[in-house]
Amino acid sequence: MTDHAEPAHEGTDAGLSAVISERRQLINLAYRLLGSLAEAEDAVQETYARWYAMSREQQAAIASPGAWLTRVAGRICLDMLGSARARRERYVGEWIPEPLPDRTEWISGRPGVATSDPADRVTLDESVSMAFLVVLEAMTPAERVSFVLHDVFGYPFAEVARIVGRTPAACRQLASSGRGRIRAAQASTAVPAARQARIVRNVKQALDAGDIDALIGLLDPGATAIGDGGGRATTVLHPIEGADEIARFLLRIQPVLRQQTLLERTVNGRPGLVAQQDGVTVSVIAFEIADDRITHIWSVRNPDKLRRWTTG
Repeated sequence: MTDHAEPAHEGTDAGLSAVISERRQLINLAYRLLGSLAEAEDAVQETYARWYAMSREQQAAIASPGAWLTRVAGRICLDMLGSARARRERYVGEWIPEPLPDRTEWISGRPGVATSDPADRVTLDESVSMAFLVVLEAMTPAERVSFVLHDVFGYPFAEVARIVGRTPAACRQLASSGRGRIRAAQASTAVPAARQARIVRNVKQALDAGDIDALIGLLDPGATAIGDGGGRATTVLHPIEGADEIARFLLRIQPVLRQQTLLERTVNGRPGLVAQQDGVTVSVIAFEIADDRITHIWSVRNPDKLRRWTTG
């Protein structure tokens, strides 16, 4: 996302710095609402476009520019979620949220730009783990917006209601429903990050060795693996169910994997794997781990979703 051209009156706008400082918060909000950084940047760009389309007098009349920007961004995201559901029904194969690298490896999604503005970066916490985002995808647009605004960002239901276009009581119920979905999907036993990293490392070693028994031992018997190629890269079109089936599939694609370099990386704040071929990231793999077993694997291969990942 590029900064806006500077209007002539900005030099005397005392609230300009406050408006610009909201950009990172808006990116963080929009990414959680949309599951796509590219779409989040579009939403924030449109939000600022509407701000700068107002006259100086109209801007000055807004008591809290930050609240105004959040309200507008929330409404834009709500509209985008409605249209996204229709687009994703036409998506080739499974749709997985866009994965994010660790902040130390973040690069711009724009060709020719080596590093990204820190204001574009998303804070990596529990609310952007792949497992969390996948549950958000199952919510209705109003449910998702109500839950994220209230439970993740702490906005009161009176303000959420202004964004969603429902009563505060209705938004409270929507957020409660979303909260229930999250709790139902949460891992039964939290696994410390260091242990997760060891399990992911063991997966890498088992893949390198072609050890099917070791792979099966790392997977929960009811594990699920999902790939996202978006019609742009080869992957499975439907989820693979069961430890045995997943392990056998991974071994079947060993000839392909041998041409790639598997790297241990942070994916949406959790240990994951990145596959590179000739120095280019071709796959980003996220995991959900419960009771020391892998319960879910998400492999994103759609190149449109890998633009934030380093090469080489």
